[in-house]
Amino acid sequence: MADLGKVDRRFFDEHIFPRLGADRDDVRLGPTHGVDFGLLDIDGTAVAIATDPVSVLPGLGFERAGRFALDFVLADVAVSGLAPSHLAISFTLPPTLSDDSFATLWEAMHAEAADLGVSIVTGHTARYADCSFPWVGGATALGVGDFGDVIRPDGARVGDDVLVTKGPAVEATGLLTTLFPEEIDLGGSTLETAQQRLDEAACVRDAMTAAAAGGVHAMHDATECGLFGAFVEVAEGAAVRLDLSTDEIPVRPGVRETCNALGIDPWRTTTGGTLVLAVDPEHTDDVVGALESEGTPVGVAGTVEAGSGVVVDGEEIAHPDVDPSWAAYERLARAAGEE
Repeated sequence: MADLGKVDRRFFDEHIFPRLGADRDDVRLGPTHGVDFGLLDIDGTAVAIATDPVSVLPGLGFERAGRFALDFVLADVAVSGLAPSHLAISFTLPPTLSDDSFATLWEAMHAEAADLGVSIVTGHTARYADCSFPWVGGATALGVGDFGDVIRPDGARVGDDVLVTKGPAVEATGLLTTLFPEEIDLGGSTLETAQQRLDEAACVRDAMTAAAAGGVHAMHDATECGLFGAFVEVAEGAAVRLDLSTDEIPVRPGVRETCNALGIDPWRTTTGGTLVLAVDPEHTDDVVGALESEGTPVGVAGTVEAGSGVVVDGEEIAHPDVDPSWAAYERLARAAGEE
């Protein structure tokens, strides 16, 4: 297991996958490494389900931190093609968090959930000793709908176009420059531009827009280990080969400058909010047009081919396994005098 971040495929296959409790007929899709959600069949109704930690970053301000945390929880269901509809959430809060701060956090999460049509149906909220930010709980999201509307994470097909929204390191750029502006050596205007990326680190609405446009066979949120990790996970899930060019992928303003200042590779760095999509080429223009009409940059990065692996700019890549943003976060927090 890596010291920081998600477990790798070897650890998952050896320790987690063989031990999944009861074998039930209503589980259509169970835990799979690199796959965002599970899928249940409840009397013919599809239920996509995903669970994640609740990460609250007070440095963003509790209103912004609430929206940020909720969108990340809902994203793993949204990529199923079913709109997130229900949420269970548990808070294990540090004793130092005031009632007023929690009220601000919760109001923001409620407002975002209401805007997205998500009902919060159950939960648990308490303060406990030794709990600390940012990891202050967990949440499980559901999306309910027809099986015909489900976009499988392993659904990429030979001949599909591969689309990428927003590009690499959007989340890391926006998050780190917002939390540690004094510790990152960027000019004033470049810093402000980089900080704006944080408002793009959400993909629920993009996923729903792409799904509604039609022809999407697979959709994946490029979080830990960034786009290179996401490409490998899409290819392995569908047992196909991806042939891609970075020249066709958008790179948002401030990303290169931030990653250069931190000495991290943007293509291997977390980029929540960026989607990788495998799309029927007959529908590529529809999906691109729908996303661009909502102001989301998107590029046609390449194609799905027969075979295995991922080729980027003519060279085969492997899954990064370790996301460099974790070490960068640790260095910056130490420089800022945080524990």
